[in-house]
Amino acid sequence: MVGHYLKTTALALALGGWATGAMAADPSLDLVEPLAEYKLYVAENTAKLVEDTTAFTDAVKAGDVEKAKSLFAPTRTSYEKIEPIAELFSDLDVSIDARADDYEQAEQDPDFTGFHRIEYGLWEQGSTEGLAEYADKLLADVKELDARINGLTFPPEVVVGGAAVLMEEVAATKISGEEDRYSRTDLWDFDANFEGAEKIYELLRPLIADDEADFTAKVDGNFAAVDEVLEKYRSADGGFVSYEELTDTDRNALSAKVNTLAEDLATLRGKLGLG
Repeated sequence: MVGHYLKTTALALALGGWATGAMAADPSLDLVEPLAEYKLYVAENTAKLVEDTTAFTDAVKAGDVEKAKSLFAPTRTSYEKIEPIAELFSDLDVSIDARADDYEQAEQDPDFTGFHRIEYGLWEQGSTEGLAEYADKLLADVKELDARINGLTFPPEVVVGGAAVLMEEVAATKISGEEDRYSRTDLWDFDANFEGAEKIYELLRPLIADDEADFTAKVDGNFAAVDEVLEKYRSADGGFVSYEELTDTDRNALSAKVNTLAEDLATLRGKLGLG
């Protein structure tokens, strides 16, 4: 009993305020452990993001365009994996990952910062001139994000709902190639987005597997189908080819599977009793 008490208390501390309320309302604590594990997953990714962003911004500030370009996509993956919960740090999400479309003056807007502002400079302008200030801000922002994670509460409805919303965003807008429009490294982002959404599903899957065997088999199959499409575009170095090489047939197939995943993950909240 003492061991169980210590374990659940540690999990509650890891999850923040939500877990405390959950223990009072739900003695089974079914969601507490998977959500605590997910929080650890997020923390691992934000730590990796700081490490990789440091190397990326160092290259930018050193004026090494080619090295910075080579680090851009792999650096972003840690951020894209945790995008399902971006609403929990929406202010930093805007600063780190906003697109030019979000600003009145587009690329020339002084408030346009983050990865995509640097991406614009590297690919469209072919230079690091003027990017040092954006590099410094990006690194400061990802360090702030990493510092915040431990103190964040991870509401289960946000975590589960965020996975569905992210899949909807991929199917509705990202599939067009609008996010990494200068570098055409969108497939890196897609792969990370799918991994992040699948991580949430995998952690929660055991809670419904016995009662929802048909549902879990369907979702398992759709994630596998998405992986199969992406694997066709892996490059020799383990990354991905340019998004421009994606055929219309595969783009349509990917969009269809992602739409289905979005619909399925949207129902997961109800299946878990989250309303």
